[in-house]
Amino acid sequence: MKTITFDQKKTSSIALEFDELITDNIYAWTEEDFAEYKVPIGNSRFPITDYFDITVEGEAESPAEVKMILNGDCNRVKYIGCKMSAGEVVVNGDADLHVGAEMSGGIVTVFGNVAAHAGREMKGGKLEIMGNTKEFCGASYIGEWRGMSGGEIIIHGNAGKQCGECLVGGKIHVLGDCDILAGIHMTKGTIEIDGNVNRWPGGQMKNGNIVIHGKVGRLLEGFVEQGIVTDPELDGVTYPGRYIEYKGDIALNGKGTLLIDAEKNRDRLSTWIEEDDEYNAIREYRDQ
Repeated sequence: MKTITFDQKKTSSIALEFDELITDNIYAWTEEDFAEYKVPIGNSRFPITDYFDITVEGEAESPAEVKMILNGDCNRVKYIGCKMSAGEVVVNGDADLHVGAEMSGGIVTVFGNVAAHAGREMKGGKLEIMGNTKEFCGASYIGEWRGMSGGEIIIHGNAGKQCGECLVGGKIHVLGDCDILAGIHMTKGTIEIDGNVNRWPGGQMKNGNIVIHGKVGRLLEGFVEQGIVTDPELDGVTYPGRYIEYKGDIALNGKGTLLIDAEKNRDRLSTWIEEDDEYNAIREYRDQ
């Protein structure tokens, strides 16, 4: 096993680009190799050792045998773990744009907050964010219509707008709250949100699953109520509890499944009997 540790010496007002510094490329590098490397910053390159002290310990015969550790405030370091296929990356602090973007394998863990486009177009592996993430997590990139297609993203904090946009596979689990339009344009995969959702989850979704355990502020009119389901199973995973089930988005002839916690969204129900804890009926959407 090989450990490559980056200890931050100073930050840059212009973001450093780490798309070349992934386990696939540097698994055989020595400290001398890093001393000669110049990192892209804007339209120029500067020695990486101007910004980090780099320590290499152990040996590796493949990217899978590398653990890359970044210590410091990396909120001006972009593309950490971008396109990696194996190995492990640990960021002990915040990170900038495109963390884990297009990764196909391995593990990226960020012990802080991350900027936009985390895990965009991800194909495999695991991205775990201990803080919050901004918009377009697990989404497509500008001009593209395929977002995350495989792997797993876990966000322990809150997620920004359009989380899982154009999702075509894999799973995103947000343990906190989520902003507007989670799962917009999704065609496959699963988004699970433990907290509250601002509004409009699943807009224009064609297929896939969205499970919301918190309160939903507003739903789009393109979702058709199906009734109450108990302990539903989606793609082999059981979600304990009772949920109001919707199908949609019918504006696109969508057949996606949207489940929202029945207790926390009971105001959407016409009747709630406290004595036996039963729902009698589902009413039409309220005027929002």
